[in-house]
This record gives sequence, structure tokens and C-alpha cells, in this order.
Amino acid sequence: MGSKPVVNLSDDEIAVLKESSLLVGKTLAEVARRLAPGTTTGQLDRLAEEYIRDQGGVPGFKGLYGCPSTLLISVNEEVVHGLPGNRVLRDGDVASVDCGVLMNGFYGDSAYTFMVGEVAEPVRKLLRVTRECLDKGIEAAIEGNRTGDIGYAIQHHAESHGYGVVRELTGHGVGQLLHMAPDVPNYGRRGQGTRLRTGMVLAIEPMINMGVKEVKQLADGWTVVARDGKPSAHFEHDVAVRAGKAEVLSTFSYIENVLKQKGELITA
Repeated sequence: MGSKPVVNLSDDEIAVLKESSLLVGKTLAEVARRLAPGTTTGQLDRLAEEYIRDQGGVPGFKGLYGCPSTLLISVNEEVVHGLPGNRVLRDGDVASVDCGVLMNGFYGDSAYTFMVGEVAEPVRKLLRVTRECLDKGIEAAIEGNRTGDIGYAIQHHAESHGYGVVRELTGHGVGQLLHMAPDVPNYGRRGQGTRLRTGMVLAIEPMINMGVKEVKQLADGWTVVARDGKPSAHFEHDVAVRAGKAEVLSTFSYIENVLKQKGELITA
């Protein structure tokens, strides 16, 4: 990741990528409809793959780097890259659902952390703050800034609430490949890192732990967990760098319309 030169996309290419990103949002909304205590992560994965293919897309993760699934579902202390299977979601869990779509030659990549049933207020706050971290990172994704400005904005907000910011995993450029340059860390110093230019498309994805920032990988070779076993949250948008204000290409609106109907919005 990040080994290739930075690619600036044309407006036409960004419009095509946006369609992939919007399909991710629609897919995650389908997941939101089904997600409830008693659902297995494998059921959600099968639902997502069927939906993406029915819409003319291809699951972006499945087969990439040997990934066996359409979704990566990370529950509670799992930060990212949890593999779907027989795990039953339980009341009080939180589940980060990360999804990628390849359509018309461009990838979309987005993630949302869901509450399962009744979730304790301290965990709800973690989700709210992580979502705010994403918004603050996006605000910094403008022409002339640097990746360090994005990381600083995310880190400052998370650490002001006493949370740990994961270092080992980052956001990234996205385009005709799922992972492209530049890396977009969720920590950093203002004025450092890759300079942002109009036409760059970034997947910005804060991964914020309730406790320590340190993580470890499980024996499955995929799942990354918080070392102290406390919950983690993860939200991700695809964003086109522009002058003055970034253009968000993915959307949570489909997801949150479903959650609002179910009474499960994190702001509720």
C-alpha cells in the first residue's frame, strides 16, 4: 500500500468512482436492515455479495490479497479485518462493517460501525466521536494541505476524548486499485506528509480505540484487535480533494435512513 505514485483523477473518472462508492453505501444499508441480535456475520456477508452482484458490481475485497469475503466485520475489540462466519451478533455489541465494490473499473470503499441492540453509553460516545473524527479529517482534505493535516485533525479530536488512535493501519488513495498512494494516517503533524492536490481520491478511515492505541493481529492472519480488549470504532468515506472543500463521494445517508427507521442512529 502506498508504493505507487499518487494518481490524480479527472472529473469524469471521479464520477465513475462515485457510483462505486454509492453502491457501497447502498450495500451497507441492506446490511443495516438485517443486522440485529441473533444475526451471524456470515449471513450479512452473503447478503452483501448477492446485493452487489445484483446491482452490476463485483465485491471489491473478495479474492484481493486472498480475502475470502465480501465484507470485513469487526466486533467490539476487533478494530478491522474481522472475517465473517458463524459468529452470532449479540445485544450490546458494536460491529464495524467495511465494504468495497469494483464497478466500471473503479473501486469504492466505505465502512460504518453499527450498534447491535442496546449499547452502553460509553461505547455510543466512542462511535459518535469516531464519526466526528472522520468529519474533521474530511474538512482537512483540501488542495494545498498535506496528509499530516488530515491525521492531525483526527488524532487531536480522538485524543481530546482520551481515546487511542491506531498507528499500524491507515487510510489510502483509491481509484483503479483499492489501495493506492498516498497512505493517510489517522495521526500526524500539520504541514507534513504528501501534499494534497485536486483530483486525488482518498479513503479516510479513522480507527479509534476506547483504550490504548496498541493493536495485535490474531492467528487467522486478518483480524486486528485492540490489545487491551476494549471496544474500537471505524468509519470510512471516499473523498475527492478539491480547493476549499473536499467532495465526499461515498454516503451514509442510505444507512442512516434505515437506522432512523429502526431507532438505532448513534446520535439517538
